[in-house]
Amino acid sequence: MNFPFFISRRIVKNDARSFSRLIVIIARIAIALSLAVMIISSSMVNGFRKTISEKIYGFWGHINISKESLRSSYDDLPIDKNETFINSIKNIEGVEHIQVYARKAGIIKTKTDIEGIIAKGISSDFNSTNFSRYVLDGKEIQFNDTIASREIMISKSTADRLQLKVGDSAVLYFIDPGGNGDYTPRARELFITAIYNTGLEEFDKLFALVDVKQIQRLNGWNKNQVGGYEVFVKDAANIQSIAEQVDLAADPFWSVQTIQQIIPSIFDWLNLQKINERIILILMLVVALINMITSLLILILERTNMIGILKALGAANGAIQRVFLINAAYIISRGLLWGNILGLGICFLQERFGILKLPEQSYYVSVVPVEINYWWVLLLNAGTLILSLLFLIIPSLLVSKIQPIKAIRFS
Repeated sequence: MNFPFFISRRIVKNDARSFSRLIVIIARIAIALSLAVMIISSSMVNGFRKTISEKIYGFWGHINISKESLRSSYDDLPIDKNETFINSIKNIEGVEHIQVYARKAGIIKTKTDIEGIIAKGISSDFNSTNFSRYVLDGKEIQFNDTIASREIMISKSTADRLQLKVGDSAVLYFIDPGGNGDYTPRARELFITAIYNTGLEEFDKLFALVDVKQIQRLNGWNKNQVGGYEVFVKDAANIQSIAEQVDLAADPFWSVQTIQQIIPSIFDWLNLQKINERIILILMLVVALINMITSLLILILERTNMIGILKALGAANGAIQRVFLINAAYIISRGLLWGNILGLGICFLQERFGILKLPEQSYYVSVVPVEINYWWVLLLNAGTLILSLLFLIIPSLLVSKIQPIKAIRFS
């Protein structure tokens, strides 16, 4: 058997009777807790980024195509619905779906209440797969090829404020400027067909979904005029490159923007969570390293007599160093094992039962989301083990400073 491994195993077996046992236990606990915190923080940050991003993409798509002048307006100017253009976008690699939309600002009124709202017109090409998960009650709008549907989907926050439920009716008022400068109100009575809740409060309190034909009729557009297009991609990591290809295919007078460019504040906030995650990882790694360095120094000092005897028998400094590094690797491995059990266990419990709750108005989610990246967990384990052993090489050099004669006398 390899000499350093043999001696290291003997040290481990006699560990129960040594003074350093408590220090070793503390080191294992520190490593376990550090790894658990790293796994939990990474999984939660990944969960936040994925869940909130998917909510935004599900409501707006990944890429928006509209008139250049519409960036700061909720009343869209018309662009032509072109099947050739739509097919060219569908043929771009990575594009999952493209749909039309149109928006118009108005007022929603019930018998007792009134408030401002943005009607977002959608068509039969609406990507209901992404949106259906947010429907709490009712069913989605049923479209007709010739007649404009009189159904409307409103958010839970709007329904609560106006005391509306599925099946109720509400009147929407829209203001159109007349040719002589007068503003003419136009009313539409619509029936609540569904109530949804994305958790994105600034969108939920403003937007309601209607048949795009209603917007076309209100604006005096023909059936081939829409407010813009929303493009969905298969992998959000490729948004920018796909947006560049969409821009090349689009009319030069159209504006092609990613959703990150349209509402950068939310995505900046999500990126800030990634920075917080890195800070936590560094702090936890430092805690683990300090505990392991302290533990190794105590192990070496406690076994000064053994080191002196091994040197007197002809053992090289390098071989004795490896004895303690192997022992340290064993301590670290045990700590990593328990850290994985604790960290992954808490993540599984949160994912299954949603124990940790959050105010949805502030964080866009009602429970803390968890997204475990097993490759990242593996990297955390390997990185912690390798970095710990590299940093432990320095304190292990203390072995070379111990003189055999003095060490044998030491007790």
